[in-house]
Amino acid sequence: MKESLNSLWNLFQERKLSRRTFMKSCVALTAILGLPPALTNKVVAAAETKELPTVIWLHGHECTGCDESFIRSTSPFASDVILNMIALEYDDTLAAAAGEPFEHHLHHLLESKKGKYVLAVEGGVPLDENGSYCQVGGRPFVDVLKECAEGAAFIIEYGSCAAWGGIQAAKPNPTNTVSVSSIVKGKKIIKVPGCPPIPEVMTGVIMHYALFGEIPPLDVEGRPKQFYGNRIHDTCYRRPFFDSGLFVEHFDDDASKAGWCLYKVGCRGPETYNSCGNLRWWNGLSYPIQSGHGCIGCSEKGFWDNDNFYQRLPHIHTPNTITDVDTLGTVAGFGAFGAVVAHGGITLAKHKYDSIQEEKKYLAEQEAKQKEAEQKGSDQ
Repeated sequence: MKESLNSLWNLFQERKLSRRTFMKSCVALTAILGLPPALTNKVVAAAETKELPTVIWLHGHECTGCDESFIRSTSPFASDVILNMIALEYDDTLAAAAGEPFEHHLHHLLESKKGKYVLAVEGGVPLDENGSYCQVGGRPFVDVLKECAEGAAFIIEYGSCAAWGGIQAAKPNPTNTVSVSSIVKGKKIIKVPGCPPIPEVMTGVIMHYALFGEIPPLDVEGRPKQFYGNRIHDTCYRRPFFDSGLFVEHFDDDASKAGWCLYKVGCRGPETYNSCGNLRWWNGLSYPIQSGHGCIGCSEKGFWDNDNFYQRLPHIHTPNTITDVDTLGTVAGFGAFGAVVAHGGITLAKHKYDSIQEEKKYLAEQEAKQKEAEQKGSDQ
């Protein structure tokens, strides 16, 4: 394999792709990365000059769902990311190579690219029984992780298993599975949670580093702000029904068929940070709430231990206060009732005002006629 790769622009030239195609790709990348259009020139400059990064991708205690999600990215395509935008040098799921030669290649990378490669980790880290519940190449995964993390420029935790421990860590957690960040200390770590994460979020994070040579801005949990800066509740198209106190009570009721808010049937959208509501899945086609099921909060820590996915949250956050949905519905109901009463009062007042004005007008006309008659009588 190549020891180094050229910039994205050089790769476009090697493939005899036009400058116009390159510019259109940079514009698309700017949008995917959540950057304002004003930064397109910086994306172009980075794509012309930055060396494409080497990536080592490890698989721990997981189901490979994050890989399955990654290969379904459409903006950019996963094939473009792997073949043109990064040097994915090790991934025991996507690689054609296998066995001892492949493991030897990994150790060669750890030495030759020390301090320069990106370590992507998918899956949790089981610790009990000396880590024997998950082994890679005959070695406990926890040992492989520590060895690869030592020389990494930074680490990406792909999926809720790597970020939080995942379903394997569900009570009573028989394998004592923990997150990657519980094991690795002193390294920059980006959390990309989700079960699995959105494909474009996965490719977007790695592309940000490929273009700018630095990790994207992170929130207090270590998640990229451009993808985890809003709650699903904030971008949900059903939000107007929530604000109006209109809720689905059962999945087969008329409110469900009408597309009302799913909060009362367990939707975790008000406390879940992710991009499902705006990026959606499969090139923006749909996401769980759009298909009629409430959000289960799969990108949040401990979602797997929720006692009942169909039991509503006890409290919700509204501006400057905390209240429950019944109060919100009651307030909305009283608000609507108050609006009706106010409208009726205003209407009655207007009718009364119009009646008084008409009466004044009539009396004035009668008085004028009387004066006119008296004037004629005096003239005669």
